[in-house]
Amino acid sequence: MSTGLDLIHEYEYSVRARWQGVEVFTYVYRPADAQYESPRPYFHPVRTLGGDLVSIYRPHDHLWHKGIALSLPNVGQENFWGGPTFVRDEGYQRLENNGTMVHEHFEELRLEDGGVAFAEGLAWCTQAGERIIDEQRRVSADVLVESGAWRLSFETTLHNVSGATIPFGSPTTNGRENAGYGGLFWRGPRSFTGGKVTMPEGSGGDELMGKRAPWVALTGRHDETDRSSTLLMRESPENFCFPNQWFVRSSMFACVGSAPFFSEEHDLAHDTSLTLGYEVLVIDGAADKQQLETLTELPWRRGTSAE
Repeated sequence: MSTGLDLIHEYEYSVRARWQGVEVFTYVYRPADAQYESPRPYFHPVRTLGGDLVSIYRPHDHLWHKGIALSLPNVGQENFWGGPTFVRDEGYQRLENNGTMVHEHFEELRLEDGGVAFAEGLAWCTQAGERIIDEQRRVSADVLVESGAWRLSFETTLHNVSGATIPFGSPTTNGRENAGYGGLFWRGPRSFTGGKVTMPEGSGGDELMGKRAPWVALTGRHDETDRSSTLLMRESPENFCFPNQWFVRSSMFACVGSAPFFSEEHDLAHDTSLTLGYEVLVIDGAADKQQLETLTELPWRRGTSAE
């Protein structure tokens, strides 16, 4: 029996990865979402090697949450997160500023050393139709059989083509306290509400919102099976903000998000680039601190070998 991943390409729609009959992820690169939800590629459904679902799509409380997705709410005056925009001294407002991340092409899409890998070019376009960012996205996935886990490696390079400096921020940089979301974001299933959050400094819940750490994990339990799963996200030490702050919740709903612009804006000048890298490990079972630390010591794996 193969220990590697199989690759299925649904042309002009999605890329799927399967391991021994279990579809561990579907990457929808041409979504048919409403403009208000800031259409952008996303990973959903996402499953453990054992087949347990660890992502949610369009939850009724936040329709723009889509499994695992690169989502940024404050790109200058534009919103690439979805939903309303937080405006200083006015609160959340429904504006005509919900942009789209448009898939343009795959530079490569292949099986690699038992895993799958692809490199993708995207254009970030405002709701008014202006192209402001060219993105090069590099993604790979491989199976860590002995750890009961698989790994998603995600690296993005954002190149400013707008003709002006773009400040990247968050609702917190616009005045909303402790709401610094924006980055690679995962929304877990509803049964994970109340799950355990773990960072190198210890475990807890919502009180870990905004903490700086090289990694964070959330463990929850599944309805029907009563099994547990853990999602671990770690940040590349080459990121400009390492270790970044994390947007993490447990009590309202389960989510983990990198937040490189949580409390400070980052200016990207015209014709310059910003690269960010992350790894997501999807683990069968309630991983303990030792197991998590062992996984975070794995050599860093770039999204693909493409330059």
